[in-house]
Amino acid sequence: MAFSSRVWGVGKALLLLGALGATYVLFFALSMRLANSAREVAVPPLVGRSVNQARAMADDQGLALRVEDARRDDPKVPAGHVVAQDPPAGRTARRQRTVKVWLSAGPATTTAPAVIGESERTARLRLQAAGVAVASIAEVRSDEAPPDVVVAQVPEAGVRTSQVAVLVNRAAESRRHLMPDLIGTSGARAAEVLRQLGFRVSVVGEQPYPGVGPGIVLRQHPQAGFQVTPGQAISLEVSR
Repeated sequence: MAFSSRVWGVGKALLLLGALGATYVLFFALSMRLANSAREVAVPPLVGRSVNQARAMADDQGLALRVEDARRDDPKVPAGHVVAQDPPAGRTARRQRTVKVWLSAGPATTTAPAVIGESERTARLRLQAAGVAVASIAEVRSDEAPPDVVVAQVPEAGVRTSQVAVLVNRAAESRRHLMPDLIGTSGARAAEVLRQLGFRVSVVGEQPYPGVGPGIVLRQHPQAGFQVTPGQAISLEVSR
């Protein structure tokens, strides 16, 4: 009886020690988890911020900031501002972790091509091919230059830039004409009159047309009613 009582007492002691041990392990695990979570913070959004702003935001979260040397071209983020970061915003990180950032170099720049003397359309195509944006198009009306031709550009050709503003000459209102309807008229006579007005006229084809004598205008470009200016090309197709 005494032996069984001693065994039972030892068993209860072991159970109590086991329960205490399990409780200790549980509380230790919970405390470690709480301690770890207390050291974790959310990485702030730094893209678009200046270096000083980004460093202050990182400091507030207990994070270190490292600015990488390489800069990246970006048309939307101003030069000197953060264009990328690692870890990304919202990611959980431990305090004292270093957040790497890359700064923007601003829009990519290239050498501005020479577009003075080119038509507006040609100038646009040349700028696009060179990777240069058209910043703006201003207009001037002058008789000293052909219509719809670039007469000035800023910056000038050869300067490294990301965009170019151009000045295009528009024909004076007094020099604008409505294209007449030439269908059915003598091609030779129509061409003579138009050339006297300063237009460049060419016969681009001759086609047989039943019942119509030779040299009569069958088609024209531009068509009747369109506004035209001296110096503009006009093409005629006549009968033969």
